[in-house]
Amino acid sequence: MEGATHTFTQLQPRLLGVAYRMLGSLAEAEDVVQDVWLGWNEADPEQVADPEAWLVIATTRRSIDRLRRVQSRREHYVGIWLPEPILTESPATPEELQEASSDLSIAFLTVLERLAPEARAAFLLREVFDADYSDIASTLDKSEAACRQIVHRAKSQLREERPRYLVSADAHRHLMRRFTEAWTNADFGAMKTMMAESAVLVGDGGGIVTALPKPMVGGDRIAQLLFACTLRRKHELRLELATINGRVGVLRYFGDQLESAQSYDTDGERILRVYVQRNPEKLRRIVAEQVSCLH
Repeated sequence: MEGATHTFTQLQPRLLGVAYRMLGSLAEAEDVVQDVWLGWNEADPEQVADPEAWLVIATTRRSIDRLRRVQSRREHYVGIWLPEPILTESPATPEELQEASSDLSIAFLTVLERLAPEARAAFLLREVFDADYSDIASTLDKSEAACRQIVHRAKSQLREERPRYLVSADAHRHLMRRFTEAWTNADFGAMKTMMAESAVLVGDGGGIVTALPKPMVGGDRIAQLLFACTLRRKHELRLELATINGRVGVLRYFGDQLESAQSYDTDGERILRVYVQRNPEKLRRIVAEQVSCLH
C-alpha cells in the first residue's frame, strides 16, 4: 500500500497536468485526479504491469467523460468561456511537470476547446506528453491507425488557430513590463504603440460580472478600453505582473480587490491577444493563494 501511495504521489503532478489541459479548469482536474486515486486504491497491484500507463489512461478516460458532461454546460455559458487561470510560480500546479509554457498558456487551452473530447485527448497525449500511439490506442480503445488519423485531423483543425510565434520568455517579460509601466503612468500613447493593429481582446465574466459579449478587435480600441479604468478609478488601480499559465501576465486590482487576471499573447514586440478573466469563481484560487502569501 505504501508503495502504491508513493507511486501515485510521484505521478500526481503529471496526472493533474493531463486533466487540467483536458478540462481547462483546475478544480475539475482535481476532482478527476481524486477519482483516479480512489480507483487506484481499489486496483490489484499485481495486475498492473505499468503503473504510470495505468494512471495516465485512467486520468485521460475520466477527463474525457468529465469534458463531455461539462461541454453541455459550456454551451449555455453566459458570454465567452475562458479557462481558469493558474499562477504557475506556486507549488502543486501542472507546471511542476516542466512542460513548455506554450502548452499551458490560456491561448493554447482556449484553442483546444475547438476539439471534441477524444480528439483533444489524443492530441494532448501525442503532442504535449509525447505518448506512443500504442498508448493512445489503449487509452481510447481504438486502433493505432485510427489514433493517427485523429491526431492528424486535430493538428489540421488547430493549425490556423494555434499561436504562431515562438517568443523567448525574456522578450515577452520585457514587453509586459514596459506595457504595465505605461499603463500605470497613464501613458496612452505608449500603450497604443505596443498593441498590434489586429490585436484581439476576449473577456470572461461568467454572467456574474460585466464582460464583452464578443471579442474586441483592434489595438487602438483595446488600448483605449484598458486605459479607461485609469481615468475612472486612477487612485484605486494597481497592476501586478504575475506568471499566469507559464507566461507573464497582469493581475489588475482596484483597491484590495482582484478585478481580473489577464493573459497576453505577444510576438515579443507587440501584443497580439489579451484574455481577460473576470469571473470571480475562476479567480478564487488566485485570491486564496495571494492571501496565503501574506500570512
